[in-house]
Amino acid sequence: MMRLFRKEKRRRVAIIGLDCAEPSLLFEHYAGHLPTFDRLRTQGVSGRLESVIPAITVPAWSCMMSGQDPGALGIYGFRNRADHSYGGLKTSNGDAVLEPRLWDILSHYGKTSIALNVPGTYPVRPLNGKMLGCFLTPPGAHDYAYPLAFQHEIEAYLGAHQLNEYPFDVKEFRTDDKSGLAESIGAMTRVHFDIAQLATSGNDWDLFVSVEIGLDRMHHAFWRHMDELHRDYVPDSPLASAILDYYRVLDTRIGQLIASFDKDTIVWIVSDHGARRMDGGIAINEWLIANGYLALKGDIPTQQTRLAPDMIDWSRTTAWGEGGYFGRLFLNIHGREPQGIVAPEAVPALLAEIEARFSALGDEDGNHIGTRCFRPEDVYPVVNGIAPDLMVYFGDLAWRSIGTIGWGRVHVRENDTGPDDANHAQHGLFIVHDPQLPENLRGRQIDNAHLLQVAPTVLHQLGIDIPKAMTRQPLPLR
Repeated sequence: MMRLFRKEKRRRVAIIGLDCAEPSLLFEHYAGHLPTFDRLRTQGVSGRLESVIPAITVPAWSCMMSGQDPGALGIYGFRNRADHSYGGLKTSNGDAVLEPRLWDILSHYGKTSIALNVPGTYPVRPLNGKMLGCFLTPPGAHDYAYPLAFQHEIEAYLGAHQLNEYPFDVKEFRTDDKSGLAESIGAMTRVHFDIAQLATSGNDWDLFVSVEIGLDRMHHAFWRHMDELHRDYVPDSPLASAILDYYRVLDTRIGQLIASFDKDTIVWIVSDHGARRMDGGIAINEWLIANGYLALKGDIPTQQTRLAPDMIDWSRTTAWGEGGYFGRLFLNIHGREPQGIVAPEAVPALLAEIEARFSALGDEDGNHIGTRCFRPEDVYPVVNGIAPDLMVYFGDLAWRSIGTIGWGRVHVRENDTGPDDANHAQHGLFIVHDPQLPENLRGRQIDNAHLLQVAPTVLHQLGIDIPKAMTRQPLPLR
């Protein structure tokens, strides 16, 4: 007699990334206002998700998708030193990511992936599936999707909606035109989710990954309008609900998207880092000048000026810094930098001295702000590429790093790259909704989850061997 075997159902995993999603908002302040997120949490497993150091969009998403830290990837921020020259900073786009990410691993096993808007995916690369580039895609790019047939589908959509180009990002999120910005972010988000619906129709895929950058832009632009503790809080602002309103848009569109998935699909909601109010900026190079570590050839400018290598007297400079959401400090080491003066054997003592002084730095009134410093060799088992000699979280990310000079002071309320209300926070969030999750685990919260556990957990869910390079264990979801 012929025995019949039931074919095992195809498990699919959908990762919906929300850049900068903040757990205190989604899990606390906005709980009860977002039915899709609330349902996924109640029926699934959730918690805060510790990011990598630095907690920055680039490299965090590539770390999440590869299961490897910035040291292994050799990517330490949006821009990295390409060499040891004084002006060799280079934007880290997809060409900088050399380690395999989830879709690369799945392609090796003959499984199909869809990756949309994931930071670190432009230039796009071939895969078994579809890929759409990220916010680093340059304007007017002609090769922003793979395969070409998928790009033609996107272009047909754009034509039908009278759009000239795909909105990888809003054109300028550091603007004083807040109402116009909110409209632009909303319009961008609609296109992103429409294309996600188009790409996933038919459920002929094993892994779907998309990242929405709009939430990051909303936090940076509107935080002071809703946070009473913000130094520049706007009482009775007509934009007080702008961030909540955007979370509601995401809640609705995510609900519509996952309703179109196969009912057995495992759904992840995940963020690469969180958000917090920004109290101000620390002018890192002003501080280095004032404390004798950085010397200029001429007088200090009297107006805001970008610090260029030819302005610096390297024969009298031991350190210089870069701005951004966190500070990066580089030493002028003899034999490494072109005009280095710091003896290699003096490096540990110099770093310890600067680290101690940064850690003791207070606000304008001398109040301790809790700055944290990290040496790459202490954070990462392997340090590839050219890492900063010191990474600095001013005020534990409550203060950003200001790289320009000419302020005449160290503490700065303005942002030298344009209006900005928020900085990143070390913890993002995750929600995992698995229809096969045991009843006793539904609604469970997991503590101490780490961003580097996402990739091995997804591979485990798909029944694929976890590469040895992924040293973190999968999350305990069973």
